Amino acid sequence: MAFEDFRMGLAMLLDEIAKNPDNKHELQESLREKLTEMRDLGLPLPEDLVELEDYLESDLDEEEDETATKPSDEG
Repeated sequence: MAFEDFRMGLAMLLDEIAKNPDNKHELQESLREKLTEMRDLGLPLPEDLVELEDYLESDLDEEEDETATKPSDEG
C-alpha cells in the first residue's frame, strides 16, 4: 500500500473520530492498526497521529479508572 493510501485512510479515520467521538475505543483501535501497518512497512509515522494515539489511550484509561471507582447502583 502506498504512503498516499495510508494518508487517505488516516484522513478518513480522523473524520470518523470527529463525527463519532462516542466510539473512541473502536476508533483508537483502528488508528493503532494503521500506525502498526505503517511501522511494519518502514514508513514514517506522523508525530501528530502518534500523539493522538497516546492521548486517546490516556483518555480511555482515565474513563476506565473512573468507571472502576464509581460505586455500584446495585445493592
